[in-house]
Amino acid sequence: MLIDHIQRTTDNGQLINVFESLAAWCRARAYAGYDPFDALNSRLFQATPLKRSRVARLAWTQVFKRSPLSWRALASVPAGRNPKGTALFALAWLARWRTVQSEEAKAEARALLDNLLAAQIKTPGGATCWGYNFDWQGRAFFAPRGTPTVVPTAFAARALVEAARAFGDERYLQAARGACEFILRDLNRSEETADEVCFSYSPLDRTRVFNASLLAAETLASVGTLTNEDELKAVAQRAANYVVRRQRADGSWAYGAAEFQTWADNFHTAFVLTSLARIIAAGVDDAGELEKSLRRGYGFWREGFFLADGWPKYYHDRQFPADAHAASAAIVCLTELQEIDERALALADKIARWSVRHLRDPRGFFYYQRRRFYTVRTPYMRWAQAWMLYALARLLEVSSKQ
Repeated sequence: MLIDHIQRTTDNGQLINVFESLAAWCRARAYAGYDPFDALNSRLFQATPLKRSRVARLAWTQVFKRSPLSWRALASVPAGRNPKGTALFALAWLARWRTVQSEEAKAEARALLDNLLAAQIKTPGGATCWGYNFDWQGRAFFAPRGTPTVVPTAFAARALVEAARAFGDERYLQAARGACEFILRDLNRSEETADEVCFSYSPLDRTRVFNASLLAAETLASVGTLTNEDELKAVAQRAANYVVRRQRADGSWAYGAAEFQTWADNFHTAFVLTSLARIIAAGVDDAGELEKSLRRGYGFWREGFFLADGWPKYYHDRQFPADAHAASAAIVCLTELQEIDERALALADKIARWSVRHLRDPRGFFYYQRRRFYTVRTPYMRWAQAWMLYALARLLEVSSKQ
């Protein structure tokens, strides 16, 4: 037992060094940088008639996202601070503060939370929400910069809920409660029944994206637990019901309900599993249906998305690309699922060490993707750095309790 403890301490020391070097790299840039989807911020592109073309917006975004070289400086794409990235960085420092109780971690978390509050959008009805810092063209709809959407709002709410628990600051809980109002009042609802509901991605669309709607449910459940509002938890139950009842026979979930959204990938599956675990932890699972679905989904995900050495596959049926976001979202998910799998933490550790060996730059940041014939080394701030800092902080936190 003493030898095992010494080995864990030594191994954690290596991950602490990685965490600290990544944190220093991000802080030196004030947590601002590029994003895989920020190409439409290009001043060059915005100066052309192409900005009005849906096809041109999609193509421009994909070229910038997939290229092994970054064209952002040439195209005048400014580095920016992304609200979801800010939330992830705040979550990372909150986890670090819970682990070491240092003034540095507390100060970083507080500063990031202040930035998050400053970036909030108030709807005409007074709800609180967040959006991305770039125009975004998806296959289903176009969202101009600053459009409030459920994913950054839900991650902001997760950070604020954890901060309210950690620091007892009422501002954080009030902002998270305001996010619930955004979900309830401003998001569109599809296929709503007495015991099911699906929330849209934004007020502009009527898409049925499973992980996004479940993130809304996680927000309602988490806030409802802190505020003792059974009404919020009841809506969370209905939203969770909708997702688990669309689970496929093999345990997987498609990205969404539309015909062009049938794929299943690693990190969106991890989002679903993490949100389900958090919803269940909030006491929302009336008949045990959610836990049964969680266990089935976890079985498919664990068996299909990772190689023996910890390589995180993007899709279950192919090896490439290996993506920093998929790796880090998997680590976060596994730290949430120890109660259903005693091997979860070991796999999280294996993925973290694989990522350090294969996706980390000697300067401290993490690459975007390792593809079959090349590596995309662009250091995307939200997609890779924020997620990896959060993942490492959570892994170190739960490992310290073993």
